[in-house]
Amino acid sequence: MTFLRSVYGGDAELEIIIDETTEGGFRLHVGSDVYDWSHEGRLEQLRRKLSELKVSGEGIIPLIRQRVDELFLDSRAEHVGHVATVGDSIATVKGLPGAFYGEILVFESGVRGMVQELRRDEVGVVVFGVDGDVSSGDRVTSTGKTAGVPVGEDFLGRVVDCLGSPVDGGPEIRPSGYLPLEARAPEIVERQSVSVPLETGILAIDAMFPIGRGQRELIIGDRQTGKSAMAIDAILNQKGKNVACIYVAIGQKASSVARTVETLRARGALDYTTIVHSPASDPASMQYIAPYAGCAMAEYLMRKGRDVLIVYDDLSKHAVAYRAVSLLLERPPGREAFPGDVFYLHSRLLERAARLSDELGGGSMTALPIVETLSGDVSAYIPTNIISITDGQIFLESDLFFAGQRPAINIGLSVSRVGGAAQTQALRSAAGAIRLELAQYREMEIFTQFASDLDESTKQLLIYGQRLMQLLKQEQYRSMSLHEQVITLVAATSHVMFEVPTARIKFFHADLIWYFETTQQELCSKIDRDKTLDNDMRTNILDITRYFKDNRIRRRNLGIAGRSKRQ
Repeated sequence: MTFLRSVYGGDAELEIIIDETTEGGFRLHVGSDVYDWSHEGRLEQLRRKLSELKVSGEGIIPLIRQRVDELFLDSRAEHVGHVATVGDSIATVKGLPGAFYGEILVFESGVRGMVQELRRDEVGVVVFGVDGDVSSGDRVTSTGKTAGVPVGEDFLGRVVDCLGSPVDGGPEIRPSGYLPLEARAPEIVERQSVSVPLETGILAIDAMFPIGRGQRELIIGDRQTGKSAMAIDAILNQKGKNVACIYVAIGQKASSVARTVETLRARGALDYTTIVHSPASDPASMQYIAPYAGCAMAEYLMRKGRDVLIVYDDLSKHAVAYRAVSLLLERPPGREAFPGDVFYLHSRLLERAARLSDELGGGSMTALPIVETLSGDVSAYIPTNIISITDGQIFLESDLFFAGQRPAINIGLSVSRVGGAAQTQALRSAAGAIRLELAQYREMEIFTQFASDLDESTKQLLIYGQRLMQLLKQEQYRSMSLHEQVITLVAATSHVMFEVPTARIKFFHADLIWYFETTQQELCSKIDRDKTLDNDMRTNILDITRYFKDNRIRRRNLGIAGRSKRQ
């Protein structure tokens, strides 16, 4: 034992231990700091320098030689602690008083973790990987870096885990950079108003609850009511519109995600889509960071001036994963055992969706979070939290779904707070007061269940509403173009289809669209191109629809069978 004079006055105790396993040099431990001047430490510094090289192929050899020749070994300290306890992907680490929230730590086995809990003498760490590779007493090194994920254009068309590693069996992905999982949301001055529509191809949404680029629109409903199907349809409709898509699957079965991947691939949508997959078999810590990883990937594209659509499927499972992590970290539980900061958990995620100003490139990130309810209870803790964060919600009702009305959108509980500002002029003009009329029909339909004698106006309202509901039915993976939606709405709101039997509405509608696309190609192209609808075009659509209807009825009266030309 040797005593040295401290620069601050007094004696400092120095203990010298001869370690036969340490070759060529020494390691100096000062508290939690380690100054490694052994051969092993120098080689580790060289490895870190070489890992920074971004060049591959033949050009890598000269760069390695240059980096070795220019290598300057410094004597920076490493902050080292040790694992006190580990279990359920949560580790307690002692000896790192300088660790900060969100910092990445490296365990002795190479597994990484993120600091999630700061205490006086220890820190709580979520382990990114199999916690079986981490044991009590293992050495833990501080990196001084916040948790991040690799990002880049090459991630489009791939399936990756929440750490950015491919899980689709394809080649390694070369990232364009790294972004932190947690980042501040764009400031007010960095945003511009949401005024550019993001068309979903779903008539009920585009006509009544339009979604704009940069908006956050919640999809909410019970289990098995078509929430994920609606989000997938929105992704499919972005084909050819220069919109990149990120689909974050949280806590889903691998077979379900595989079906989604095949669906996107078969319809040519996988090329512009990245799927971030954190399956149900993943530990809660991995499911917790999955949406932040997807958001960072989307944010990179947004900062490059791209329009991005990101789907979080679903945030209910994300909240449950965070609750599990928090309880394992011994945080005090609150309502429904969720920690007190669960609101902040989702607000700091969804607030990053925005449409950036032109000075910052004009890119946008549109978020479609999905939340699962129990027996339609939208007043539960997590649903009410996310409803208050988003710019509207689309509520899917179980009764409508099982009655065959799909998508099963509840007109009364659904809303878009952006409204007509994110709707094309053609759709806004064609839709008119369809939402109000449908709301009146739904209310009257319930009321007339108890009435036997109805006046003529009520009967007319019910007949009109029944036909509208039939027109709003839409098959999965069958997106409607703008001209299809405009023609349908103009014909429906003008009561042209009033005489068509309810059971024949879908066949009539399919034949009508086919007739327009084969005989009025210029009109259809003009609607899709200009996205406008004037009085002359409206009159033209009504005249053609009436002619088609009369001709169709005449053919039926003459005994000439008609059949739908569209599937």
